[in-house]
Amino acid sequence: MWLIAEYEAVTLFSLKLSSATASGGKTLLVPTPYALKMALLDVACRTLGVAQAENLWSQIRDLSIALRPAPQAVVTNLFQKVLRPRRNPIGFDEPDAGPFQKTIGYREYVQLVGPLGVALEVVDEAWTEQLAGLLLNINYLGKRGGFVQLLPPPQRAEELPDGFVEATADQTAFTLNGTLQVLDDCTDTLTFAKADIYSGEKIKMGKERITRNIILPNYRLKRSSKSFSWYALVEETP
Repeated sequence: MWLIAEYEAVTLFSLKLSSATASGGKTLLVPTPYALKMALLDVACRTLGVAQAENLWSQIRDLSIALRPAPQAVVTNLFQKVLRPRRNPIGFDEPDAGPFQKTIGYREYVQLVGPLGVALEVVDEAWTEQLAGLLLNINYLGKRGGFVQLLPPPQRAEELPDGFVEATADQTAFTLNGTLQVLDDCTDTLTFAKADIYSGEKIKMGKERITRNIILPNYRLKRSSKSFSWYALVEETP
């Protein structure tokens, strides 16, 4: 059984590849399974308490997730000024003195047009209501500040509806009429202690955190310029 939620973006969305640097990197068009599971863990910590969230972590971590991208996505490409902590101190009489140095970074922000679909496969039906409660309380995806609004309450479905693509399994068949996204996920070796950002334990790429190449079917770049890229869902023609 699948538990399906639809979210509408109320601010710009942005989520860079896990391999991107702080200076730049293209944004993804959908949240990753890793980001969704961290969002569910965050909600569990805030609403149920850390002890209960730790008990639920293995179920959250092992969720199978499918995504349906927003019908349209417009990516804004820009360079913006960035303040970074200065590594080497300079004198106060020097130009641009102070604890921060000015630089620029490449950033992409996405305006998602239409609902974004998230489907979670539920193996233990007794957990359905609690999982639905977590979905109700997600208020941002991607970078902090990428706020979303849940539309109807989460719905149950025996089969995965059309338009969804499984993001937690390697694709063995896909259409060429789509857009490639490199989405990260966590493995069954990711413990709660490593998921806890305050524990000091590190997550290793390729071990506790892995990436998968996922094709968003029938999602095409329709128009682009130096300042924007417009993606849209294109219906297949018979």
